[in-house]
Amino acid sequence: MRRLSGWALATLLLVASSAYSAEDVVEQGRKHATDFLDGRLDAMWNAMTPDMQRAIGNVADLRRFHRDVEGQFGPETNVLSERLDEQDGFEIYLRTSTYGKSDIPIILQLAFDSNDRIAGFFIRPVQEPAKSRFLEYRTKSRLHLPFEGDWFVYWGGRTPETNYHVVDRAQRFAYDFVIMHDGASHRGEGAAVQDYFCWDEPIRAPAAGEIVSVVDTLPDQKIGRTDARNPAGNHVVLKLAEEEYAFLAHMRQGSIMVTAGEKVSRGDELGRCGNSGNTSEPHLHFHLQTTPELATGEGLPAFFLDYVADDARIPVGEPQRGEIIRPARGE
Repeated sequence: MRRLSGWALATLLLVASSAYSAEDVVEQGRKHATDFLDGRLDAMWNAMTPDMQRAIGNVADLRRFHRDVEGQFGPETNVLSERLDEQDGFEIYLRTSTYGKSDIPIILQLAFDSNDRIAGFFIRPVQEPAKSRFLEYRTKSRLHLPFEGDWFVYWGGRTPETNYHVVDRAQRFAYDFVIMHDGASHRGEGAAVQDYFCWDEPIRAPAAGEIVSVVDTLPDQKIGRTDARNPAGNHVVLKLAEEEYAFLAHMRQGSIMVTAGEKVSRGDELGRCGNSGNTSEPHLHFHLQTTPELATGEGLPAFFLDYVADDARIPVGEPQRGEIIRPARGE
């Protein structure tokens, strides 16, 4: 979403608000990829959605980004593969190539809306998931979804394609959740945080535990701004079991209702969904790890109990990117 949860961020990815069109996606992708790589940036800029343009800033910012890419990776030398994907109602063109200054392949991704306009763009090295000794780990606590109603799994899964967090050791199994209606996470153009459907929604304790730490004083970022110095923003760290800590991040300033040392039960309200920290739009970031300090922890799989994913009841599972999920509540 644009850049949902910037903790491990190296992308310019933006969600627009309309359904996709598959017509000539490969040719469109090739054209705009070539425009970018050859420096024809006015043409690429004019093909972007207003949301995409706002996320970048202006043509001069796009030119600086192009210079950075060219300086870091060098020229494209060989296209290794091209493929199409469908994500959240968009057609996605993915192009993996070798570059003159890079020892590893580079992936370029373009997302197109129903008007064939560029609604998302990133270019970065192909990344491998962080090594983990917890791939077979089963969650100790009786973990439930930390919200009510239908939410969309924007990032979730164990591969870089489904979850950009996997390259980060602590966030190896993290999730980003939003609320979507008709393929969009916001009303209208999404210019204000109040336009986003998940804004100010209650965030609840996913299991019984003890509050370890709370941050509640950071401002919510305006759309288009981020706070890289405070990546988690306002957040709660909850101890669920020995060496099993939950991080719930990007909450609304002043909304957190718990304090360090407090015991909570499953379902207790912790705070409200916000847009604080290194995030480009309101959403909930959630992950489990082995310690209460982000810089020192290792990520743990989060297996949730008794939820519905795309209308199928799941007794226990890991939500995946693209699913609409909700607590089962006797279904």
